[in-house]
Amino acid sequence: MTNFGNLKSSDGVKALNDYLGDKSYIEGFSPSQADVSVYESIGKAPAENFAHALRWFNHIASFVVEKFKFPGEKKALSNGPAPAPVAAAAPAAPPAAAPADDDDDDEEVDLFGSDDEEEDPDAARVREERLAAYAAKKAVKPGPIAKSQILLDCKPWDDETDMKAMEEKVRTVAMDGLVWGASKLNPLAFGIMKLSILCTVEDAKVSVDDLIEKIQEFEDFVQSVDVAAFNKV
Repeated sequence: MTNFGNLKSSDGVKALNDYLGDKSYIEGFSPSQADVSVYESIGKAPAENFAHALRWFNHIASFVVEKFKFPGEKKALSNGPAPAPVAAAAPAAPPAAAPADDDDDDEEVDLFGSDDEEEDPDAARVREERLAAYAAKKAVKPGPIAKSQILLDCKPWDDETDMKAMEEKVRTVAMDGLVWGASKLNPLAFGIMKLSILCTVEDAKVSVDDLIEKIQEFEDFVQSVDVAAFNKV
């Protein structure tokens, strides 16, 4: 992986910015652990004059906990100076001592830590708690409530049944998640009318079978109940 030198210094950030001038990621064409290593090493958003590095930093930061699942192997960066170019045949020069960090220490808790120094136990605990809270918040995010609109045909025993009284009885059925709608009388046979009535139910709260059983308990009026139509809403 490319060595950008001390990423907490202006020279290191400039080297990163120049590198990202025509690239989206540190390695390849998708985010990887190489991006995580550089992200954690740089520690904070680059200045606005380093536009390429700032664009890359904000992009990697947007992944939050997902970036720990990036492919590849995360490598700790030394934040030392970039090595000086040497001739191909020359032996490798001994590594120079890393310059002192001119930037002031950041006293805020770093959620993502840095691998080049031992992490404070309290900071690690706070980071883990915040990540766990974020994951829990996403896990319990409520989704849309599933509902259905049902047309029920309530059939009487004969043509002498009081259909108005039947409807009044049916509408007395109350269940959490049940809302009654419009109704009308439709011919059934031999001059007998049936009550066709709409209702909207929350699928997780109302069982259609239970609803029909409750209506059929009005035995003096209702002979049977059929589901004429069933639509998701």
